[in-house]
Amino acid sequence: MTSFDREYWSQRWQEGQTGWDAGSATTPIREYADHLEDKELKVLIPGAGNAYEAEYLHAQGFKNVTVLDIAAEPLKNLKARVPDFPDEFLVQQDFFKHEGQYDLIIEQTFWSTFPPAMRDAYVDQMYALLKVGGALVGVLFEDELFQDHPPFGGDREEYRPHFARKFEFKYFERCHNSIPPREGRELWIHLIKPDWDEAYSLGR
Repeated sequence: MTSFDREYWSQRWQEGQTGWDAGSATTPIREYADHLEDKELKVLIPGAGNAYEAEYLHAQGFKNVTVLDIAAEPLKNLKARVPDFPDEFLVQQDFFKHEGQYDLIIEQTFWSTFPPAMRDAYVDQMYALLKVGGALVGVLFEDELFQDHPPFGGDREEYRPHFARKFEFKYFERCHNSIPPREGRELWIHLIKPDWDEAYSLGR
């Protein structure tokens, strides 16, 4: 589906080309997680990289956090840092081939790994992976970035129509608590998978 495949990402890990790595769970996602009370939520973190967010959730007692990445290296890194992280929740797989139903999907700039031509496919897959009423929550880069290789950039007005095809918007605005290197360059999103059958019955 794209030339930015498993080999591409594995090579970047092996060569240390991981400029996206923040070194820890970033403030927006950490503060959001701190307000989650249900530790049984079924959570997916796709394109997770070193998955500091999964490490943070695990430390807070969340029981069902699936980490998905196309490359093996970041999954091994997480396991080395957190030996008791369950192996069955470490999944090396193409995002578009993953199946499941989740209450919450955490987005940590995964969107920017896909060229603009793949954005609708990304949205469709996120929609398919969420339960009705489930949420897609996290950060997107709002920055021009690159046009020919990841990370691909853009702005909220460019992004909005892609998500509006499938989701209800709870929040889609500039992040107020980004880490310093990303200040002014991130959107915080909180999108809900609607119950279209219910909406139809109400005449929406």
